[in-house]
Amino acid sequence: MKIFTPVMLVLLLSGCTLGPDYQRPAIAMPVHYKEAKGWQQATPLDEQQKGEWWAVYHDATLSSLLSQVTISNQNVANYAAQYRQAQALASQSRAELFPSLGYDGSVSRSGSYATTTNSNQRTTSSSHQAELSASWELDLWGKLRRTLEENRASAQASAAELANITLSAQSELAQDYFQLRIMDQKIALYQRSIAAYQRYLTVIENKYQTGSESRATLAQAQMQLESARASAQDYQWQRAQMEHAIALLVGKAPADFSLPVAKLEATLPAIPAALPTQLLQRRPDIAYAERNVAAANAAVGVAIAGYFPDLTLSASGGVSSSSLHNLFSLPNRVWSLGPELSGTLLDFGATSAQVDQARASYDASVASYRQTVLEALQEVEDELVELNTLQGEIASQQRATDAAQESARVTRNQYDAGMIDYLDVATTENSSLSEQQNLLSLQSTQWVSSVALIAALGGGWSHN
Repeated sequence: MKIFTPVMLVLLLSGCTLGPDYQRPAIAMPVHYKEAKGWQQATPLDEQQKGEWWAVYHDATLSSLLSQVTISNQNVANYAAQYRQAQALASQSRAELFPSLGYDGSVSRSGSYATTTNSNQRTTSSSHQAELSASWELDLWGKLRRTLEENRASAQASAAELANITLSAQSELAQDYFQLRIMDQKIALYQRSIAAYQRYLTVIENKYQTGSESRATLAQAQMQLESARASAQDYQWQRAQMEHAIALLVGKAPADFSLPVAKLEATLPAIPAALPTQLLQRRPDIAYAERNVAAANAAVGVAIAGYFPDLTLSASGGVSSSSLHNLFSLPNRVWSLGPELSGTLLDFGATSAQVDQARASYDASVASYRQTVLEALQEVEDELVELNTLQGEIASQQRATDAAQESARVTRNQYDAGMIDYLDVATTENSSLSEQQNLLSLQSTQWVSSVALIAALGGGWSHN
């Protein structure tokens, strides 16, 4: 008797898929960025490889460091391993759509002893078995397909998470690098100031010895020199810690890494504002959130399939014999064939609760996705307004710095001519040093913000 007709088999194999088909959640997106006024769209750099956003800075040292992040950074390596794990899980889910074939072979020997009045009797027996078995769970309700869909989306989310952690590490390294280079300039500025203060102290000490300069003036010059030395030392340990942070980002122990003092040769790029649709495509954290929504949607279908029974077709065939030499003879063959239907008759609402949990998880992932998009838009707006403001602020600070340096030059000449006291020189020198430090701090912020904007745009603005 045939258990399944060809028509029935086609119907069973075609089945249905329970649960909602995935639709990306709708988000109200602005047409443009509010803070993008005055920014000009640049031509995409098509010759650059995708992801090498740091090439716009034209800094060979920075490029060398950033290329090491994907190779040596241990956080990136951790997420790369998790991505491979997610890929393997998706492959496993796909394999479950197809029949499985197994085998089993065994050899056993058993014996027993019987004691009678006159003797002990021993009997032994042997058993040899070889069997092939096949099993196939028919995906009538789409449970396995939804599981595959869920795991594939999770693997894609894992890939986006890997891209996000990589971009984050690269962005952090670039920001640390520019801060370190500006710190080198600050240290150099203090070293020049210390040299100048030392020359003035020597002059004042000579004048003090001759009685032409007061003790108060000598103390003022000493205080100015030592204060500059203390500030320079303060920047030295900050630079060392920044260097240690860069070492960790490239996967090295701080003791095995050093970044020699060098002039900042990078070019500050004129970064354009991308469109919101480009932002959605480029930012890996948004892709991660959206793929989690897709996975949660598929999980709803898996949960709904719990209401329906599972049907498994199984078959086995083999041989069994007490002697090995005639194991494969016809009389020793055994076989079995038949379907297995399993399901739940009563679970007191457990399946319903699982469906409710899956739907709630989906709603939570949708909210998380939308919040991620809003936060991404905010980040871009924040960096745009900061960079726009910094342009004018740096220009004003440059003029203030030039004026302070000119004031310091004039007062030095007046002091050398004996027209004013050294207190006036110390005041204008301190003001000049402070203004130069403020200018460098603003420039450091500008470099850091440019990197932050690139990261906020998902790693550049090129369309490739």
